[in-house]
Amino acid sequence: MDLCFLDKLKDQPFYLLPLLILGSLTALKFSFALLQWVYVNFLRQGKNLKKYGSWAVVTGATDGIGKGFAFQLARKGINLVIVGRNPDKLKEVSDSITAKYGKVEVKTVVVDFSGDIDSGVTRIKETIEGLDVGVLINNVGVSYPYARFFHEVDAELLRNLIKVNVEGTTKVTQAVLPVMLKRKKGAIVNIGSGAAIVIPSDPLYAVYAATKAYIDQFSRCLYVEYKKSGIDVQCQVLPSSNSRTWNFRDLSFARCIVHIAQV
Repeated sequence: MDLCFLDKLKDQPFYLLPLLILGSLTALKFSFALLQWVYVNFLRQGKNLKKYGSWAVVTGATDGIGKGFAFQLARKGINLVIVGRNPDKLKEVSDSITAKYGKVEVKTVVVDFSGDIDSGVTRIKETIEGLDVGVLINNVGVSYPYARFFHEVDAELLRNLIKVNVEGTTKVTQAVLPVMLKRKKGAIVNIGSGAAIVIPSDPLYAVYAATKAYIDQFSRCLYVEYKKSGIDVQCQVLPSSNSRTWNFRDLSFARCIVHIAQV
């Protein structure tokens, strides 16, 4: 049968064989990429995050994904510095974590990333001084309240999108990174969005998508800069433009993200 196939192949136009080889290689490459994706997301064993350090900093920790991260890190026995703008919500999350995971220590830092970021970052630095911080979750971010054309974006929303999503993440990373460099180990997880990476464009959310594109490129560059220093950096891409839309009642999604984030 093989000989018959080869004989038939000889009778075909000369360009058919290169096309057949190219198609086979393309299919093989796609199959390998698919298997690698399945392995990384569902089969690979995650790292022991405690090896990075006994403390983690989580921004935007009072709602949605950030809150889910905080609970899942506490579940793994990692002490927490949770950051948010609402002191009452911070206390509520802190008390809930302490009640559920009694051995985990929780510190809170009030920072309004749409306000005086520099003062807030200074408070973060003061709180983490002397702590064995090994994990940073940059979750803080804002989106549009509803879809709108770019010329309809008001000045306050435009300022907040850039200040919270870009400046906030950048300055918190710059504050925590030196602690990791001293110990030559750490993990930084930045929360991105499919609006910037998965789809070719995100009309009516232009500025939001642009800020998340910054987060993606920022993460890629830091990964290259610091991989030889023992620091892992990655951007977790989520399909929703608003982390608060996720339901964390059973924390299953957060558990999945924490697993994937164990680079």
